[in-house]
Amino acid sequence: MACEKIFETIESLYEEYVQIWEDISNIESPTSYKEGVDAVGKYIIALAEKKGWKVDICPQAVSGDAICITMNADATEAPVSLSGHLDTVQPLGSFGTPAVRKDAEKMYGPGVHDCKGGVVVALLTMDALARCGYNKRPVQLLLQTDEETGSRGSNKETIKWICKMAEGSVGFFNLEGHGVGKAGIERKGIARYEITVSGKQAHSGKCDDGANAIAQAAHMLLELEKFKDRKTLTCNCGTIVGGSTPNTVPGSCTFVADFRYSTQEDKDVAEEAVKKVTSTVYVEGCTASYKLMSYRVSMPLRQRNLDLLDKVNEILAKEGLVTLIPNKLTGGSDASDVSAAGIPVLDNLGICGGKSHSENEFAHLRSLASCAKQLSAIVYNI
Repeated sequence: MACEKIFETIESLYEEYVQIWEDISNIESPTSYKEGVDAVGKYIIALAEKKGWKVDICPQAVSGDAICITMNADATEAPVSLSGHLDTVQPLGSFGTPAVRKDAEKMYGPGVHDCKGGVVVALLTMDALARCGYNKRPVQLLLQTDEETGSRGSNKETIKWICKMAEGSVGFFNLEGHGVGKAGIERKGIARYEITVSGKQAHSGKCDDGANAIAQAAHMLLELEKFKDRKTLTCNCGTIVGGSTPNTVPGSCTFVADFRYSTQEDKDVAEEAVKKVTSTVYVEGCTASYKLMSYRVSMPLRQRNLDLLDKVNEILAKEGLVTLIPNKLTGGSDASDVSAAGIPVLDNLGICGGKSHSENEFAHLRSLASCAKQLSAIVYNI
């Protein structure tokens, strides 16, 4: 096995990088909290600068500053790109103080699985490769900062910059949390619509004089919620706000419809459904309108991604590691944008864990080493 020394180095660095993982996960960084996201970035930049790695920054006014860290910046072969994001979902304080806790097998806390664990996999991989003298290709770690909101805060600037930095890469490996033995080669896109309903306020005792905006929204919501085909199109209406007091007919209401689509045709079906319900009067006296809040492109099956998976599996088999089966994912990811930009992509090669986006998020500690071995074998041999 060509990577035996690298694997031994990963084991020797394991405890150090578990601590780094805990450190950056204790820095709470919800997407909208630029100060926290940038604090995580500064921690990682300091590590990179100590190792002499090149640092590029894409400054942002609202979102955190996106970062590219490059090892072997002067190497002349095509680069390998690794990717993760620094922003998390849960509001500040959701996990208590400190935010992270560990037991003998797992780490719990905001972003330990999605996606700070994956970022640490990349850092450990790069450190082990550097210590073992790897210098064939530039290895760049691209750190996104508003991934969880589809790059809305940066008006897509961060993901466009990441796609530009990844141009010409022999492979782009996104380190979102993963399922054991799987590689993401397909993903759904996301189209999120804000729907606003207007009615007429009235006293509850004379409710027939009013037009109940929430009742109108209820009819619309139930129509949209009929989309539940994981293979093609799903809709979830996850938030609703409206009304003023229990004894007043609500004059306004707003809810959000989150569609996950596989193809552009599916996305068109979603938009037509939204147009139809917003133009249909279910409660006399009510009207409705909609706007597209955010979107993420889908990642349909592409031959270049299949070819990359075949190449990776040859490498893993040669190094005595578990090969990967192709996987289709229902959530959004930066990998979709990068794939659309013409770059070969494999997704979900990060930490093993679960319950992301919840207050029970966790990751398996030992998967840090196993995932770093997998990634280092790929980078070394590709």
